[in-house]
Amino acid sequence: MKLIRPLFVLFLLTACNLASAQVADIVSADSIRFPLHKTNMGRIVFMKDTIPMDKSTSADFLSEIILTPSANLSMRAFMPNSLTNLQHQMAPQQTIEQLNQGNYQFTFYVDGKKIYQENLHKGAGYARNKNSRTVLTVKLLSTLREDMWSRYMFSRFMLRGGEDVLTTGHHTLKIELRPYVALPAVKVGQLIAQGEIQVVVPVIDVKDKAVQVIKPNSGWALSAESFDKQLIADLNEKILQNKFKNVNGIVVVKNGRLMIEEYFNGSGRDSLHDPRSVGKTFASAIMGIAIDDGYIKSEQQVLKDFYDLKTYQNYSPRKDSITLKSLLTMSSIFVANDNDDDSPGNENNMYPMENWVKFALDLKTDSTRKPYTQWNYFTAGVVVLGDILDKKVPGGLERYADNKLFKPLNIRNYKWQYTPQHVANTAGGIRLRAVDFAKFGQLYKNNGQWHGRQILPQAWVERSFTKHMILPEDVAGPGYYGYLLWNKTYMVKGRPYEAWYCTGNGGNKIFVFKDQPLVIVVTASAYNEGYAHLQVDKMMQDYILPAVVQ
Repeated sequence: MKLIRPLFVLFLLTACNLASAQVADIVSADSIRFPLHKTNMGRIVFMKDTIPMDKSTSADFLSEIILTPSANLSMRAFMPNSLTNLQHQMAPQQTIEQLNQGNYQFTFYVDGKKIYQENLHKGAGYARNKNSRTVLTVKLLSTLREDMWSRYMFSRFMLRGGEDVLTTGHHTLKIELRPYVALPAVKVGQLIAQGEIQVVVPVIDVKDKAVQVIKPNSGWALSAESFDKQLIADLNEKILQNKFKNVNGIVVVKNGRLMIEEYFNGSGRDSLHDPRSVGKTFASAIMGIAIDDGYIKSEQQVLKDFYDLKTYQNYSPRKDSITLKSLLTMSSIFVANDNDDDSPGNENNMYPMENWVKFALDLKTDSTRKPYTQWNYFTAGVVVLGDILDKKVPGGLERYADNKLFKPLNIRNYKWQYTPQHVANTAGGIRLRAVDFAKFGQLYKNNGQWHGRQILPQAWVERSFTKHMILPEDVAGPGYYGYLLWNKTYMVKGRPYEAWYCTGNGGNKIFVFKDQPLVIVVTASAYNEGYAHLQVDKMMQDYILPAVVQ
């Protein structure tokens, strides 16, 4: 590993000392008392783990890391002062609170080329640490998958150029650290620390990355159509090199026939995948069947048809008129938004409760909002839909779904999760095999038919594939929302490919393409990872779609 030259360190320390002499510190920072800190001032070093300073030695520093699924990597920046004091030298007129609106700027280089730069959000890291710490120690890669801003940042670096340049072989990764202030405009300060490490991207055996042979008894007729096997092999290689992380399965069905079936990370055909909110769309399908059977009149029915809402908290007459359709389209007037941590109806507030339906129906309504005017992701509302189905269909939701959906599709191996009232959980999490998730997608592609039998009403499919709501840009980018289905368009070589899709935490997807004879399933377990959905988009746009579209 290349070391920062002593002259540079001397220059950095001299510059910092001069600045300190001109501008007094605004906060009390940790003292620089460890010899290791003094010796490595201005350096970023790399380690396998975040070893405490008092137990760390230079022997813990890594010169090389092999990029595998089991790799752990941490970095430590030895700084001449705390971030807040370094910012204060840049903007001495600002208060501590104003300085805390800024943060660190990270710049990533691979083999001398700048790949990614990020001004960390002000909320990354506690203000007290920015004010006091003179050593920054964070994890970049961790098999424990902790909820840490540094891991998410490293994932963004990988997805926005890193994985493309870190090809098989040896590379030099360099990180530079600078302070920035945000008010009145972003201003970036001088270099605080920098460091390099050699990254080894292992060679994947040709036979390991090759397109996997589809075994018999998949439940599908096999496709004889050609596709770009090299692109799929390239994708397999990136998954095996852990550039695309925690991907478990990929299934492609074209013209109703199984074209690609790939499994990774210990998964196989008989693995039951937990797709989280992909399961919400199953609730929509069952609702459509129940309406067609006459057990529910229509999605225009209102909550007062099913519940005595006056017995719940925060009753208002507006609550009576909330329709099933507004729950299907995530546009009801409940004060609930899963994407807002402070929202009373956030799903994280629901899970500890003894009765999830009561949790939902107890919520306040927004007196200023009209239905169908604002999209807010509302998991508890889908639980209510499941409860209504359970009450209205013969034998309850679970038995009805088995008789009317799963058995007709010849899906035998599946597993529900349950609410505290032991009702099949329509919030998500129903576990199926990847090839069976593809059957569900193909059912929609076939306008509700399976082997000539109309399982799902065609009119319901059409209403489900209607762009009822515009999705917020910060949720899923440009797109729309139907009946518990999402809509987006991929651009591949200048051509648009529109898809309706189910999506769930971890990067789980069932894509049904509008103008292509394609159903594509991705199962993954990157739960709560910032890269989960972004990496699926990259896989689809750069590998899967180019490999299989005409």
